[in-house]
Parts: sequence; C-alpha cells; structure tokens
Amino acid sequence: MAGNEEKPVSVRTFISMPDADLPLSGYTVLDLTRVRSGPTAVRQLADFGANVIKIEDPDSRGAGNSAFDRRTGSDFQNLQRNKRSITLNLKAPEGLALFKRMAEKADVVVENYRPGVKHRLGIDYESLRKLNPRLVYASISGFGQEGPYAERPGIDQVIQGMGGLMSITGLPGQGPLRAGIAISDSSAGLYCAFGIVLALLERERSGQGQWVQTSLLQAMIAMLDFQAARWLVEKEVPPQAGNRHPTAIPTDVFRTSDGHVNIAAAGDLYARLCNAIGMPELITHPDYADFKVRSKNRDALHRTIGERIATRTSGEWIEILNRAGVACGPIYTIDQVFADPQVRLLEMAQPVEHPKRGKMNLVGQAVKLVRTPAKMRTAAPERGQHTREILGEFGYDAATIADFERRGIV
Repeated sequence: MAGNEEKPVSVRTFISMPDADLPLSGYTVLDLTRVRSGPTAVRQLADFGANVIKIEDPDSRGAGNSAFDRRTGSDFQNLQRNKRSITLNLKAPEGLALFKRMAEKADVVVENYRPGVKHRLGIDYESLRKLNPRLVYASISGFGQEGPYAERPGIDQVIQGMGGLMSITGLPGQGPLRAGIAISDSSAGLYCAFGIVLALLERERSGQGQWVQTSLLQAMIAMLDFQAARWLVEKEVPPQAGNRHPTAIPTDVFRTSDGHVNIAAAGDLYARLCNAIGMPELITHPDYADFKVRSKNRDALHRTIGERIATRTSGEWIEILNRAGVACGPIYTIDQVFADPQVRLLEMAQPVEHPKRGKMNLVGQAVKLVRTPAKMRTAAPERGQHTREILGEFGYDAATIADFERRGIV
C-alpha cells in the first residue's frame, strides 16, 4: 500500500461467504449492470467466488408480468447466477446515501449505464473514489465514455455493423450478416472482467483503485484480430469469405453423403489431406503446388476436394481425416453440442438448483483453474431476495430496514 493512509475497512471483513477457497472469495462487488455486457462481466467474478450484490430498482413495473417470468428464463438465469439481489432506489437521497455507504466498503463497482447517467445519479467514479480510494470502478458503454457517439445506445447488432464484423460475415455477394450471438456484448463483458482483475492485482502494489473502461465498439474491433490487422498493416480490406477461411486454404464446409463437415488443411496439412482422401496427385499439381497458386485457384481446388468428400459419410471422413492429422469435425446443432462426449468431459453444462424450476443446467466456464475452479453455487436471485440480509451485513438494524421498506427506499 502506497504511503501511510488508512485503508478503508472492506465489507469482506464481516461477511462470511461460502466457498472461501475460490480465487475471488472475499472481494465484494456492487453490480449496477443490466442487459448483457455488464452482467457477463460480473458473472465472471461471481463464478469465481466474488460476493456479488446485484442492485435493482424497488419498482418492478416494466419488468414483465406475463405468464412467463423472464427471471426464470434461461438467459436471466445464465447471466445472473451466483449473485445476491438487493432493491435500492438510487434516485432517493436516502437510497443514494445507502449505496455510498456500501461503496465505502466494497472492492468493485460495475455499471453499464450510458455515460451521463452515473454523473446525474452522483455515483460516478470521481464521486465514489473520494469515499473509497481503493475502489475499482468498472464501466461498459456502447462507444466509450466520451466522444461524439458517447450517449448513443449501445446495441450489439449496431456495433457488429460499425465494428466491421458484418462486412466479413456471410457468403460473398449476399450482403452483410450478423453473427448468431451478441458477440460485442459478450466480448465487452469478458474484457471488462479481465480489466477488473488486473486493477485488483495492481491495487496490491499501489493501494489505489482505478477506473476500468471498455465499450462494445472497442471489444468488437479487438475481436476482429487478424482481420483488423490485415487492414492496419497491409491496407487490405477483408471481404466476405463465407465458410472459407480468408487466408488458410483449403478450409471450408464440405458436403458429405449424409450432411456436412468442416475441414481445415492449410500449410503442412494440405499434403496430409490429399493423401488421406486418396488424391496424392493434388500435392504436386501445378495449379495447387504452393500457397500462392492454391489461393489463386481456390474455387477449383475446393470443387475437386468437395467431389471426393461427397462420396462418404460425415462420420467416416471425421475418423479418416483426424487419424491422418487433418483437422475435421462435425457441424452440430446446439443439442448435439452438449451431447458430445468431449463437451461432457469438459463439463460445459453445470447443474444448479432453482426454487421454481428445480435442477437445471447452465453454461459452464470456459477457463478452468485446476486447484480452485469456478463453482455453480446458486441460481439467479429473485428481485430483492437478499435485501434484509445484505443491509444487516452493512450495519443496519431491523427497524431501520423496515422503515426503508415502508418508504420505498429498498
């Protein structure tokens, strides 16, 4: 810790959380996030043991009163697991004061409002760091915290278009196509969680928190990776390539006698592919003998390979080509994904108990810590389920909490 300044007492000193062996156990996170990007970031922290307090508005109007409650739906349950919920009216002076009391003792605050909202509420980074210099404050926005687009709503499909992804997705000549997942939302959440952990690590040296910022637009461009680098370095504008890899040839979806398979056989794998499919003559064929001519004659090469692949089943080719060291795999529907033995081994479906739905599976973590892995501890909470419990942990007595409830503060 830098200097001799007094370290604020963390809420973790008086909250006893289960699974104290998890990597982030003992860190308290105030979750102000909504929709997808922010909840994705906080879920990463919650899965690895952080004490996440999800802060929701006491007024549930607009949350939906249909027969299907979205809180019990798959998306909400998957995003909001391992969290506790408190209701809190941040627009009321008492509610704001209560939140600031919590922020004084918390380790992390995460929000994904439009940039101006947190300033209007008085819960921006500069305001809170005066109360708690060790606070790590994380913000996700659509376009960044400042600039001409700062106050625009950040919607994944709009960002996919502005970030370039739709221009390189889909079949050539068929127009822009969105990816099948909210990739800018999810990516921004993952980058944000990474930034939070980095800031917590740095705090161990400096004793100071800091403001972690990311946006859907930044995350989307970063995820372009080699496609973005093609423009930045080579000044080449990548076109749509459909199922074909832009630069690794031959890589494509090939029709089999009973379906389709993916085959990726660029570089040294090309000769292995030719031998495995019984067409060794393609190795030295003048039109395909090296990368440059294979790139130039890609259509003819893929057509020739495709004719041979169409003669056997998907299962046969997957076995033959993988045995030869050529990357080849099935194209699954989502149910088939989770039925695959390798996916089962990786435990990508994790069980949790829900009071209304009973036992159900949610999507597991993509990273495994062998000694302290993530745990699916609890289903998503009901709105305000833990309000009294949490306020008690922050020092409020039962009479005060009841008064807050009566006046709509919580």
